[in-house]
Amino acid sequence: MTLTLHLQQALLPNGFAENVRLTSSAGTITALETDVGAQPGDTCLSGLALPGMPNLHSHAFQRGMAGLSERRGASEDSFWTWREVMYRFLDRLDPDDVQALAAQAFVEMLEGGFTALAEFHYLHHDKDGRPYADIAAMGAAIAGAAEETGLGLTLLPVLYRFGNFGQAPSVHGQRRFVNDRDSYLKLIEASEAAIRPLPDAVLGLAPHSLRAVALEDLDWLASLRPGTPLHIHVAEQMREVEDSIAIMGRRPVALLADTVALDARWCLIHATHLDDAERDAIAASGAVAGLCPITEASLGDGIFDGVRYRRSGGAYGVGSDSNIQIDAGSELRLLEYSQRLRDRRRALLAEEDAPTGVALWRAAAVGGARACGRALGVLTPGMRADLVTLDADHPALIGKTGEAALDSAIFAANALPVRDVIVGGRHLVAEGRHRGRERVKGRFGSVMRKLLAAL
Repeated sequence: MTLTLHLQQALLPNGFAENVRLTSSAGTITALETDVGAQPGDTCLSGLALPGMPNLHSHAFQRGMAGLSERRGASEDSFWTWREVMYRFLDRLDPDDVQALAAQAFVEMLEGGFTALAEFHYLHHDKDGRPYADIAAMGAAIAGAAEETGLGLTLLPVLYRFGNFGQAPSVHGQRRFVNDRDSYLKLIEASEAAIRPLPDAVLGLAPHSLRAVALEDLDWLASLRPGTPLHIHVAEQMREVEDSIAIMGRRPVALLADTVALDARWCLIHATHLDDAERDAIAASGAVAGLCPITEASLGDGIFDGVRYRRSGGAYGVGSDSNIQIDAGSELRLLEYSQRLRDRRRALLAEEDAPTGVALWRAAAVGGARACGRALGVLTPGMRADLVTLDADHPALIGKTGEAALDSAIFAANALPVRDVIVGGRHLVAEGRHRGRERVKGRFGSVMRKLLAAL
């Protein structure tokens, strides 16, 4: 399918341009002209066009438990108490439930400016911990949600073997996650079949964390599919850092870097608690720091040192993780604001003499595309035709163009004022609404009422 768009304004590699004519074929940008008028048959989009934002980290099923963990218990609340709520919630899910929850999350991602997703998928087995007849039944549910909503997908089947550092036994709440190497190989094969019908989908691999795999699993995983994305949770919580030092004798990122050759294939999710050497090692390796500011704030994780990391040349992207709020602009805003709160200064992630919004959007789009293992994040020929347009009539944007409009969309709107979303040349969101919104919402509502009644 060929699609030609005429864009009022667009963020291109060399800056904002006006009257941009973009042609795509089979989902890929094939031609791009600037300062030209619309031609008969063009689809004309007003407002500000941006490269679609990749979402580099999500657990889609957690959209269903959003808001259920905000009650303080008798003990001190933390990530670890939140995790127990998550275990109780997922105990009740079957593949149909997961597809309904994921489809709702994916619609919200598209309406929130995300056009692609790296889904960190660890919920594999039946409620008793035994594999389904199709070991990738849950992954197929994720792929089904991507197919029905149109969101671009990188599926990351997660290897989860142990309960903590030192190969401690897994606990009851983790029974639906656990595979050994043999069953994981079967999971990879079945997951590849599950995503085959999707356009431009990618299968990556993910050791859950240094807590959940053996160190020798890391090189084994990296060798299975050369060139494929590799994602891992690391250094999210101070307790994790303390356990790593106590049990393994090293800080988590130092331990990871000593065990496997970090490179541009790797995405280190959170990487919140780093010393200077660890931070510089990630930046020098070409790995991407996968930042999830809204979830990290919700869980009390801490603040990633983005200022020093960027000075070292580090790549980053953003993800919606627990999906308590799904909006690309809000993730970028909180990322910047967290740096300001810590350092008591402003515009900390901007380039010198450059607007903050452009710096944030460009860095996260390029880093997120690398983490997804897909040709995304820049509007130029050869890249996937993924883009979003912002509503120029939104109160935060009225009278503004280019850099000022993007700054205002991120920092002066309650949520990113998305008007249109194109994914792989398909027009999925118009006037801010996904074309399947009501159908997906109806199924999501039925599943949620069932799950909440059981809780």
